Amino acid sequence: MIGVKIMDQNIVIDIGIEAIKTALMLAAPILLIGLLVGLIVSIVQATTQIQEQTLSFIPKIVAISLTLLLFGPWMMNIMNSFTIRLIQNIPSYIK
Repeated sequence: MIGVKIMDQNIVIDIGIEAIKTALMLAAPILLIGLLVGLIVSIVQATTQIQEQTLSFIPKIVAISLTLLLFGPWMMNIMNSFTIRLIQNIPSYIK
């Protein structure tokens, strides 16, 4: 292909770092709520000595679903802004 330049290595690294930061920001609320609910259920199970394995799944599923409902619009805004920035910067990536 004549006239098409390859992206610089630094640009690819910057895009990758930005993508990882965005993914961590999107995953953080879900993971933290799941961790917190799992810890609370574990404490309740240890206190009451009920060692049913399936008991921890239902509260986690409910908590993560509520977290997705609560943080869903914020997550979509983060994903939209990342995608828009990526698409708008395509001409500067090609040079």
